[in-house]
Amino acid sequence: MFENPASNSPHLRKSSSKSVFIDPGLNGHLGEMGDLKGSNSPLHITTMVPSPIFLWRFKVVLFLFWALCCCKIGWDSVMRMSIDLRDLFLYEAFLYYNPLLLVTMMVWLWGVNLWVFSQGSVNYSKVFDLDHNHLTHREMWKCSMWMTIIVPTSMTAYLYLYSHGEVSLAASQPVLLYIAFALVLIFPFDIFYLSSRYFLLRTLWRIAFPLQPITFPDFFLADILTSMVKVFSDLERSVCRMVHRQVATIAWFEADAVCGSHQIAIPLVLVFPYICRLLQCLRQYKDTKEKSSLLNALKYSTAVPVIFLSALKYHVMPESWTSFYRPLWLFSSVINSLYSFYWDVTRDWDLSGFTKIFKFSRPSTISNLLYGRQWVYFWVIGSNLVLRCAWTYKLSAHLRHNYITVFTMTAMEMLRRFQWVFFRVENEWNKITKSHPMGEISLEEDKLLGSTTPHDV
Repeated sequence: MFENPASNSPHLRKSSSKSVFIDPGLNGHLGEMGDLKGSNSPLHITTMVPSPIFLWRFKVVLFLFWALCCCKIGWDSVMRMSIDLRDLFLYEAFLYYNPLLLVTMMVWLWGVNLWVFSQGSVNYSKVFDLDHNHLTHREMWKCSMWMTIIVPTSMTAYLYLYSHGEVSLAASQPVLLYIAFALVLIFPFDIFYLSSRYFLLRTLWRIAFPLQPITFPDFFLADILTSMVKVFSDLERSVCRMVHRQVATIAWFEADAVCGSHQIAIPLVLVFPYICRLLQCLRQYKDTKEKSSLLNALKYSTAVPVIFLSALKYHVMPESWTSFYRPLWLFSSVINSLYSFYWDVTRDWDLSGFTKIFKFSRPSTISNLLYGRQWVYFWVIGSNLVLRCAWTYKLSAHLRHNYITVFTMTAMEMLRRFQWVFFRVENEWNKITKSHPMGEISLEEDKLLGSTTPHDV
């Protein structure tokens, strides 16, 4: 309030005692303050929050910009190398980074598997005997997204530093990356999904030492590992080079090198997942006395001659390889491929009726495209046969010199395993629902690893 002696002012109001000047704008603010004082509710301040669509688009733009920078820097770095060394340079880069790239791909695909399971009627947490703290598809995709960013960034730094003469710094890139992944996996503190990391490590331990009754997660993960033997083979060679301080050199390509492509450790690493799976089947037969377990063990044993006969090429005379060992290798490859295909279709999958894995609770384009379609079965069976036969290429050490072809074949094998997962998990879920009344199957009954639910391995 302000006193004003000017009686002719347009803002003058008269009272019995004095004249008072009141600003109309100030009057409105005083009214708002009076309302706030008379109210007991706290002051609410509206903040501007970006819409989810805007944030998603912004992240996509950042990701594309990052990808473009990595491609540009990587291409320029490769072009700086001399032509006679360029192929060996790329071969070594792929040796260090393609295992982690393939693992990243598998994590992405597993997230898609979980998403499809969550949309349909298959209770995968019950199938795998998981508790309520298991990772969802969103969390799997978050992990795979970080891996997608970190691994190519390290690879780009390796290419750039090596091509610009910083060999020691370039050699440190894959070493630091491998150490970081190992530390994250075994980190003992309750961050970054400790329970899930512990579940994975414990399952891997049970696979390597099958001294206890076999559960569904044990042999399921072991089957996936048989599709990732290329990853383990390259990991072994990469770690060998790191231990012997041979990173960022090209002399390793020679046959007599310590960590060369002809070393005996390669077939041993390739065969290890199959041996683990074979021992699991024998353990299952010991517990159940089912003859199907022995037949399954025989299937995994057929991979052993494929791997070791291929490795013999570098240790026998060329004439012996052409006239005797190569025909044996071809014969064992055909037996392994056809036996594995037969087991997939008749034992691991249930093709007696249309799959319900793509029958989503809410209608969607994917569900309408895949559910109840006959072409899905023709595609799955046909692609499984072709890729089973093609996978023999990767099991054979003497066919591994074209790293781009090998990388492609490994990626295709992972895609085959990706579609195998849908039908294998659904088949197990159908067995559970048939052996238990539906009222007994609920999320509240989910247990940790060690469930007594019988599983067919």
